[in-house]
Amino acid sequence: MNKIIKSIEPIQITRGPKHHFFGYYDKHQWDETDRYILSNEVDFIDRSPGGDDQIILGMIDTQRDYEFIPLSSSKAWCWQQGTMFQWIPGSKTRVIHNDRIGDRFVSIIIDVETGKRKVLPRPIYTLSNDGKKALSLNFSRLAITRPGYGYNGLRDWRIEQKHPDDDGIYIMDLESGDHKLIISLDEIVAIKHQDNMDDAIHWFNHLLFNPTNERFIFLHRWNTEDKKSFYTRLCTADINGENIFVSDILDGSHFIWYDNNHILIWARGYKGNAYYIIEDITDDIKIIGEGVLDRNGHCTVSPDGRWILTDEYPDAKGMRPLILFDIENNIRYDIGYFYSPPEFHGELRCDLHPRWNRAGNKVCIDSVHSGERQMYILDIGDIVKCT
Repeated sequence: MNKIIKSIEPIQITRGPKHHFFGYYDKHQWDETDRYILSNEVDFIDRSPGGDDQIILGMIDTQRDYEFIPLSSSKAWCWQQGTMFQWIPGSKTRVIHNDRIGDRFVSIIIDVETGKRKVLPRPIYTLSNDGKKALSLNFSRLAITRPGYGYNGLRDWRIEQKHPDDDGIYIMDLESGDHKLIISLDEIVAIKHQDNMDDAIHWFNHLLFNPTNERFIFLHRWNTEDKKSFYTRLCTADINGENIFVSDILDGSHFIWYDNNHILIWARGYKGNAYYIIEDITDDIKIIGEGVLDRNGHCTVSPDGRWILTDEYPDAKGMRPLILFDIENNIRYDIGYFYSPPEFHGELRCDLHPRWNRAGNKVCIDSVHSGERQMYILDIGDIVKCT
């Protein structure tokens, strides 16, 4: 396999003095026309957000000199995933984000044309691809067990319970707001139980529906004996929480659905640190990009299924590559390198979290290479059309 450096000049689409970012890589940031790009706006980048720190949510108009148009605000956000701000699948004008009202976390749907708002009783983690359902979890628990991914401001009274039977993964109807617990932490601990689970605190993270919304991925995590790290299991389940499958692949990290029945995931162990494609409900597995995709990153697949888009964590010099991998021809293109100042580490880090536009010819990233947290676009049309 070949590795080709083909640098593309990034276009900065947000500017100071305020900072801007989107967050995770598996959400719809671009609207269906690819004109409007969602963004979070915040005053600081050097500490954890407190319960009263407010973030502004808006959209950038790519046809009006990247104007930032405020839409809402929130007190439920984190550095890695923002407020789960995203366009609702199947809608041209509706977005959704999480917020805190009083003593509870909620989600809010906004019509960007009419301004009409609708409050739902639970925060969302991920949406079904038909825009009808959402999966949810306990963001207070997540803030304690995995800082940078949950929300501060509300104390989870169940954190002393290692694996409660009344907390876990919920499903919610976006029209009615009806919701229910479908997989409890107590239930998942009992499946393929391991001795090191007994005295640990358990939590869920990283939920994602498959393309037809019949099943979803989730990670089951629990802390190590010294409380300095955690163990991870990749799991899948039916939309109602049944037919749970726990993979025997250990220490999986970032993933995306490769198609309806296969998962693209970066994982340690097994046959080395690599990207793998694993078939759901089995442990049938193969390496993809062997020898050139061997460092952890945030991976997605292009709309046409031809390309993997990913990044890497900073190397010894603080540089992070932005990568396009041609699946058909086994070629890696490094399309940019972005410096990460050393003060942006741990919870405060700013991963590139690369995100496709709908047409599959542009990429948006978050970056701090300028000393500010801002967003950039790279036009990859020449690469994806010419190869």
